[in-house]
Order: sequence, then structure tokens, then C-alpha cells
Amino acid sequence: MAHPALKNAWPIPRRIVQRTRGHGQGFITRLMSPADLGQALKPFVFLDIFDADRAMLQAVERSGGMPIHPHSGVATVTVITQGHARYDDPAIGAGEIAYGGVEWMRAGGGVWHGKEMTAGDVSRMQGFQLWLALPPELENGPAESRYIDAGDMPYAWPAHIIVGKYGDVRSPVPAPDGINYLLVTMRPGESWSYAPPAGHSVGWLALAKGMLDAGSTVSAGEMAIFENGEAPISLEATGSEDAVFVLGSAVPHPHPLHLGHYSVHTSAEALAAGERRIAELGQKLKEAGDRQTASGSVPVFR
Repeated sequence: MAHPALKNAWPIPRRIVQRTRGHGQGFITRLMSPADLGQALKPFVFLDIFDADRAMLQAVERSGGMPIHPHSGVATVTVITQGHARYDDPAIGAGEIAYGGVEWMRAGGGVWHGKEMTAGDVSRMQGFQLWLALPPELENGPAESRYIDAGDMPYAWPAHIIVGKYGDVRSPVPAPDGINYLLVTMRPGESWSYAPPAGHSVGWLALAKGMLDAGSTVSAGEMAIFENGEAPISLEATGSEDAVFVLGSAVPHPHPLHLGHYSVHTSAEALAAGERRIAELGQKLKEAGDRQTASGSVPVFR
């Protein structure tokens, strides 16, 4: 048993100050956007959770799937919590992304995407897509994509390190410094205290499955935002099934958010440059014609 004086010296865990279940359309629920929680949690500016059974996946495929659309000024990070997705890009290769793997796409000055991954032959597919606001030196820079299999992603119990560094373990994803993004599974009854790196005063989590005690109960489908600070985030998996969630912490993004339809930039000038590049790429995309691969995916257009 800890001595009372020592116990009182331990950091007080961070409290949840806001929570949301977002708003959904079909199998996608938007938990955060740049116009709402993204203003408080930047560089994390957008978060969707998607959850589709086989019938939904087949219906999406029959309807033509997600439309190709542009981005600039952000990076997108996609992780799978159940099932798997296939990717096929002649410039990068082909493979599968399942739990623990990641699709990283830095839009930079502009890209068009939306069909680079297709659902695998699974009964259910679930996961998260996150947007990160980029700093001025990257927001109008070159675009890049990486697909990293779970076997090549580092793990430090209880988390795959998707972005950033946790302890001595660093992700291979080439994200800007000052951002951690973890994919975590905890078994019922397990406890974990996440100690953020120095300066990471932004903190949040979103739960895909199970239940967590984070000072109060967080249940599946919910996003919880923690008070600003650098105190630990203390969690216990409760309920009868594993708790599967993503957790983000970061140094606050010091720039205002200038928003386009699919873009987030640090200034009006940078946004205008990104939108010009998107328009130029859009014209070239039309001229490129059918780019569908044999597996049915369409590579990112940079």
C-alpha cells in the first residue's frame, strides 16, 4: 500500500470536459470536423468512424463507392479496427490494411482520392479516418501516400503507435513532430495510464468497441475530450468485451484554421494556393481517363 504522502503527490488524472456521438449518415459517423471540435483539438481537425456489415459494403460497391474528391493542407490517417481493406497503387504496390496497419496520405498542396482502398471479403469492416492540420512548411508541399501493414507498425502495450512516439517506440509514419496517435486494445479489467510527452496538452479518445472508465464511463461510438494539460489519462477497460479505441495527444497547432470544402490551411493565401492546385489536378484527372486497377481500386492522383 502506498504511503499517503506519496499517494497525494501522484498527478491527478485528466478529466473529461466534453463528449460527443457526432452525427451519422449511413455507416459513417462524423465525430469531429474543422468547424467544431477541430477548433479546440487542432492539429486534430476531423474524425470519422465507419462501421459497415457485409450487406452495407455490397450496397456501397454496387452504387459506385465513395466518390473521388480533393484535399489540400491536411494529412489523412486511416486505421481499421475490424476486418480489412485492400489497396492497389501501381506506384506503391498492393496489399491489405487490417488492425494495427495504417493508410497515411499527406495531401500537401493537393491530391484527389477516395477509391484507393476497397473493402476486403469480410463480414464487417470498422475503423477511423482522422485529418491532421499541417504546418506552413508542409501545407502546400508535395503529396505522398504510404500503406503500412500491421506487421511493420511498432507496438508498445497496449498500443500500436500509428503516429508519433510513445516511450522508446516511434512510428514509421512521416508525420510532423508533436503529434501522437495510438490504436489501443485493452482486455476487460486491464488498466493503463497514458503519460503524454512534454507539451502535449491536447488529449482525446474515441471508442470503437467495449467500455472504458476514464473517470466516468465512455461507451462504444463515443468521443471524449480531456481537459487541457499534461497530466496522465487514466483508463480501465470495463464491461465484458475488449475496449478498442484511438487516442490522440499533441502540442497545440498554433495557427488559425482557414477552411475550404475539403481543405484546411493556416492562412487565406495558403488556402487559395491549395484550391488552385486542386482545380489544376482536377482537370488533369479528367484527361487521365479510367485509372481503375484490376482489383477495382483507383490510385491517389497527385
